[in-house]
Amino acid sequence: MKEQLLQFIWRFQYFNHQQLHTEDGEPLQIISPGTINTHQGPDFLDAGIRIGDTSWTGNIELHIHTSDWKKHAHQDDKNYRNVILHVVWENDLRSVGDLPAAADVAEGTVGRNIPLLVLQHRIPKLLLGKYAAWMNHRSFVACERQLPQADEKTWSDWKRQLLEERLHRRVLFIQGCLEQNNQHWEETVWWLLARNFGLPVNTASFEAIARSLPLRVLARHRNRVEQLEALLLGQAGLLEANFSEDYPLSLQKEFRYLRKKYRLPVIHPSGLFLRMRPGNFPAIRLAQLAGLLSLSTSWFARMKEADSPRELKQMMAVKTSPYWDDHYVLGKRSSPNPKNLGEQMKASILINTCSPLLFAYGRLREEKAFLDKALRWLTEIPAEKNALVAGWGRQGIYSTNAADTQALLELKTRYCDPKKCLDCAIGNFLLRPPLPPLN
Repeated sequence: MKEQLLQFIWRFQYFNHQQLHTEDGEPLQIISPGTINTHQGPDFLDAGIRIGDTSWTGNIELHIHTSDWKKHAHQDDKNYRNVILHVVWENDLRSVGDLPAAADVAEGTVGRNIPLLVLQHRIPKLLLGKYAAWMNHRSFVACERQLPQADEKTWSDWKRQLLEERLHRRVLFIQGCLEQNNQHWEETVWWLLARNFGLPVNTASFEAIARSLPLRVLARHRNRVEQLEALLLGQAGLLEANFSEDYPLSLQKEFRYLRKKYRLPVIHPSGLFLRMRPGNFPAIRLAQLAGLLSLSTSWFARMKEADSPRELKQMMAVKTSPYWDDHYVLGKRSSPNPKNLGEQMKASILINTCSPLLFAYGRLREEKAFLDKALRWLTEIPAEKNALVAGWGRQGIYSTNAADTQALLELKTRYCDPKKCLDCAIGNFLLRPPLPPLN
């Protein structure tokens, strides 16, 4: 038994209430289990119980063993003075006289032993067995065998909440960026765009490159894509080799001049991963990013003005310099293949950069129209295609748009992988004991 599971069982009252009594034999009625406390102090606050003919209002503390009360030194903690019931999985003390006492359970009861409720033989074995099986499961998700039992409404409500949780985390990140750049939304967009182009493994490195190149500097060179490439590739440390081709040599020369002119900081994006699919090679992604900047350095204004993701997507007609048509890395020729920005990357920008920024703008400025717009865009963007989304599909959980896929990505990474089944609406639904038959 885990204390988190015991809290879950108490919260939803998933135990047998028939002939409920305290450990010293007094009849017990649970009027209200209280509200879960996420701060210091007892596990549940403002509970209501009735013991014999006396009603009590106060807090509930849960432990695996009765002796945990003293092990945790609750008897010396004033936060536990108003505990009216001690709920445990197992009573490991010998007699009622050994039960923990509170200094002040309530007025006039100084030194009174706290009533004890033992749940060990009152919790359905099916619930315990199912939870134990989930914790030991090693497949895609722990509850995959029971997933078909969850109804459509539970899924719909939970996916909506998951999407908002995911967007809320991004709001916090964007808010942090704004605090660092004096509330400059376009600069923040630049940082997030760079992170997006660094997906899946170079996000931090690409962000470091972006932060080292102020948008005002890049704006001066917007009409010269080769200068933008020189700045990005140079700050990435990709122009330090001895080249023989003319174009890399010209980029190298241009970067050395611009670095001196703008006194650019020397950064070492040591996390720059080079081994990946050719289309994601850092040099290619940085060249595409330079192409996007050559189209505009005011992408946030475009996001706010665009009515649909399709409209904004059409603005991303990025073409790299001709040099990249037959190169994936600097100085090494490859088979001809244009490196224009693909449909999948455009969709990724809309999902991972544009929609979160619009949502953050609406949340931080309290403008509901932008909140609605961000959510609407996600429903209009096709479902993403990746291993996690495919994994959900194999479980019979399908996505119709990016709002679905973002919710499922949040579910898998934030709940399923760390086995936070007790915090998951689907887990809650599947662990719920069956209703008793109607008479």
